[in-house]
Amino acid sequence: MKAVCHLCNCALPKDHFALNKKLLGRGVKHVFCLKCLAVHLNCTEDDLLIKIEEFKEQGCTLF
Repeated sequence: MKAVCHLCNCALPKDHFALNKKLLGRGVKHVFCLKCLAVHLNCTEDDLLIKIEEFKEQGCTLF
């Protein structure tokens, strides 16, 4: 089963799916694409891309 955005139904890359789990909780039922997640969290897409890289550098196992 592919992960798709709850709002716009676009397919989510693995890192974007992992970011949803990291920021919204591992038990999250609805996931968002980067654009919709940025709106949901009131930040920019660039902010989220930076967080992905930070989490990878920290060795987060979700990514």
